Amino acid sequence: MPEIVLPYRWSPRPYQAALWNYLEAGGLRASVCAHRRWGKDELILRHTSVKLHERVGAYWHLLPEQAQVRKAIWDMVNPHTGQRRIDEAFPLALRESTRDNEMFIRFKNGSTWQCAGSDNYNSLVGSSPCGIVFSEYALANPAAWGYLRPILRENGGWAVFISTPRGKNHFYQLHTYAQTDPLWFCQTSTVTDSQVLGEDELEAELRELQAEHGDAYGRSLWEQEWMCSFDAAIPGAIWADAIDRLQTTQRIVDFAINPKAPVYTAWDLGRTDDTAIWFYQFNGDQLDVFDYFAAPGMEIDAPDDPEHSLVHVLLRKAQQHGITITRNWLPHDARPRRQGMGGKSILQQFLDAAKRSPQIGTFAIVPHLDRQEGIHAARKTFQRTRFHKTACELGLSALRHYHRDWDMELKKFNDVPAHDWASHGADAWRYLSLSWKAERPQIQEPTDAERAERLLKNNPTGQPYATLKRQHFDRKRLAREWAH
Repeated sequence: MPEIVLPYRWSPRPYQAALWNYLEAGGLRASVCAHRRWGKDELILRHTSVKLHERVGAYWHLLPEQAQVRKAIWDMVNPHTGQRRIDEAFPLALRESTRDNEMFIRFKNGSTWQCAGSDNYNSLVGSSPCGIVFSEYALANPAAWGYLRPILRENGGWAVFISTPRGKNHFYQLHTYAQTDPLWFCQTSTVTDSQVLGEDELEAELRELQAEHGDAYGRSLWEQEWMCSFDAAIPGAIWADAIDRLQTTQRIVDFAINPKAPVYTAWDLGRTDDTAIWFYQFNGDQLDVFDYFAAPGMEIDAPDDPEHSLVHVLLRKAQQHGITITRNWLPHDARPRRQGMGGKSILQQFLDAAKRSPQIGTFAIVPHLDRQEGIHAARKTFQRTRFHKTACELGLSALRHYHRDWDMELKKFNDVPAHDWASHGADAWRYLSLSWKAERPQIQEPTDAERAERLLKNNPTGQPYATLKRQHFDRKRLAREWAH
């Protein structure tokens, strides 16, 4: 058999050389923001083919969703050769077995390679990966990296993040950080840098995108896909502008939690996908949202597996913050009885758990409101909320990413938001917006003695009429806001 030299019948293009040289020299962390047709996945497949023969271990190539990875990686055919890209990167002669249903390859030297969706990252845990690729990371669930990072740190593995931008979300934050850390490789490569397309071709791309999507949306896509712009708005974003306003008004900051104030939570429930929980309390007439949790594969109460037990999540949060959880608001799908749960609803199971562990508070179902009304109520709730910057970083990324997909036939955004990793945190936020009014502090009427004391303390004599008038209307405005 002829000798096989890796990378097999391939060499990096000139504009790819810096990344290739860094990785081949043993670099462990890289963030690359590059335009379409840059060859991001191709380069990383070739790099992986080399590394898995240098170090025996497991290697993963992750796209945002399981459904995407088969089409974009496993079945993708090189139009220039007519061969599958994985067959070009991983020659058949080096393989021991190939399992198509699992998108899994075992090599003769003992290494394995698998492509999967980062939306189901917990299903891959079991083997300790030596290398992980996060492709289109701007669209991926950032919780996957938080979950897998300690594994790579422990075994000295490498991770590469490749993507085009999607606004200033978690990929923007990671890419910005990579620019400042000398242990990271960071590269931004626009089509102007690579010169993959000429000026005429770029203008044609812009015209086509604007013809398909309209002038504003078409240019936004063009700026993102070809010029690597993080400033372009996330297409179809529902609340990104509200998050921007929170930032400009300094309402995304780290703040101290009030351990004496009651704490409430709002949930979106998942089984194989994420369960998301927002934690909040009242601070005068505003809401302080001070923590966020999201993870897949959670059980309601699993004493033998506390890492996957929602009851233990609440117990840990209460201990961590020194707080008292008063009430947990669950979505409507927690009410029906389930045959596989002994005939008990999710709500009843939580109520039973609360009897065993009163520290987790009580449970209730959020008031009913349709999705569009809930989205509107959620937008209004932003106006009276501040978020803990550090503890809510993942949740805020989900709220910023929450969006509607573009309908190519109707030439408009879909009415129903896209269902992806961000929709769980966004749904939990909608439920929060429907629950907080039921928990808002009641304004107590003053006693006669208190009224008399206030009259003496705030004697209007000598105060300008304009001041008295402003105070009166301020009180009325506040009462109306709480009423709605």
